[in-house]
Amino acid sequence: MKHMRNGSPGLFIAFEGVEGCGKSTQIIHLKHYLESQGYDVMITREPGGTPIGEAIRSVLLEPAYQAMTAMTEVLLYEAARAQHVAERIRPALAAGQIVLSDRFADSTTAYQCGGRGLSREWIERLHTIAADGLWPDLTVVLDVPVAMGLERAEQESPRDRIESEPLAFHERVREAFLTLAKAEPHRVKVIDGTRNAEVVAAEIRGHVDPLLRRP
Repeated sequence: MKHMRNGSPGLFIAFEGVEGCGKSTQIIHLKHYLESQGYDVMITREPGGTPIGEAIRSVLLEPAYQAMTAMTEVLLYEAARAQHVAERIRPALAAGQIVLSDRFADSTTAYQCGGRGLSREWIERLHTIAADGLWPDLTVVLDVPVAMGLERAEQESPRDRIESEPLAFHERVREAFLTLAKAEPHRVKVIDGTRNAEVVAAEIRGHVDPLLRRP
């Protein structure tokens, strides 16, 4: 499926990847760069970004809820996204802001389709409904080996419900991100996240700068 530009005055960039891939670090790097160029930047995250979304996030990531079905999981993610898009992302884009989101719909495709095995067609339909047709102008996938990413994530905090999934699950998620990039090379850019953070940040800027100059 081909996804169109967001159609608003602002710019929407999502950061994706397996657990511990370095999204948070790179979002801060890009925020500082964009602000130094005079842009108004909003950082947000999924699941979350709104009070309702953050409440849903706490349920989704709670290790005690291992009984959660894949269907329940994906519907909760999409519910949080619907609120996020309506309450924060679309208003910010309409105001001309640059929105940097730590995960968006591609994560749901990778985790719930690639990881859980749910129908890709069904998930795409849910995305269209929940996000009201909104897709990022650019999706940055920071690619790292799964074992490396999980080790990084565990150094920061105890594993949540998703991080606690078996290694094979996370490998399927990583492969799903790479498959997405091959299917939509103009929107989804894979960047080697194992390198020095400054080197990675410079490569990301190389993909963002042309979008800043677009008509």
